[in-house]
Amino acid sequence: MSGAHEHGIAGHGAIHRLDPRAKLLGFVGITVLAVSTTAWPVHVACGAALLVIAALAHTPVHTLARRMRIVIPALLLVAFFIPFRGTEVFVEVGAKALIGTLSAVLLAATTPFPDVLHALERLRAPKLLVLIAAFMYRYLFVIVDEVHRMRAALASRGYAPRNALQIGALGRVATALFLRTYERAERVHLAMLARGFDQNMPRMDVLTFRRADVLFLSALAILVPLRVIA
Repeated sequence: MSGAHEHGIAGHGAIHRLDPRAKLLGFVGITVLAVSTTAWPVHVACGAALLVIAALAHTPVHTLARRMRIVIPALLLVAFFIPFRGTEVFVEVGAKALIGTLSAVLLAATTPFPDVLHALERLRAPKLLVLIAAFMYRYLFVIVDEVHRMRAALASRGYAPRNALQIGALGRVATALFLRTYERAERVHLAMLARGFDQNMPRMDVLTFRRADVLFLSALAILVPLRVIA
C-alpha cells in the first residue's frame, strides 16, 4: 500500500485542514468558471486564485510541475489538430487545460482520496459511482503488485521477447490477470456480504463545515461576478 501515499502530500496547513467538501466545491467551481468563458480576465483570476491556494498549502513547485505533465500530450494533440485556427485558440485551450489540471492536482495534494470520496458521498453524488471509485482505489495497488509478481515470474523463466511473434505469452498473462482479478473480486464481495455490507462505507470521522470553510468558499465566490460581467 505504499503507492497510496503518492496521491497526497502530507501537510497540516490551513488548506489541508479545510472540509473536503469545501475544497471539492471550490476547485470544481474554479474549473467550471475557467472552461465556461474565453475572457482572459477570468482565466487570469482563476489562475491567480489557484497559485494563492498552492502557496497557502505550501505545495512544492516541483511536485505541481511533475503532476501537471499529464496535460502536455493533450495540448500537443490540440496543437496538431488546429494548426490553421491560429495561436489564439490554442492558447485559450491551453489556459483552460492548465487551470483544470492545476485544480485537480491541488485537490489531490491537499486532500487524501478517501476524504474526497467521503465528500462526494456527503454531497449526494451517485452512490454506485462513489463505491466503484473507492474499490478501484483500494484494489488498484493489489493488481499492480500482482502484475509485478507475474513479470518477475516471466523473467525468472527467461522470457525476453525479441520480436512481435514472441509476445504471445503476454496475452496469456493478461488473461490470467483478468481471471485472478475477477476471482478476487468475487471473494471480496462475498466476504463483505457475510459481514453485513449494506453499500455504505463506515466512517470514523464526521465532516463539519467551520468558519474557515465558509471563508474559503466566500473568497472564491468573488470570481463569479467577474465571470458574469466578462
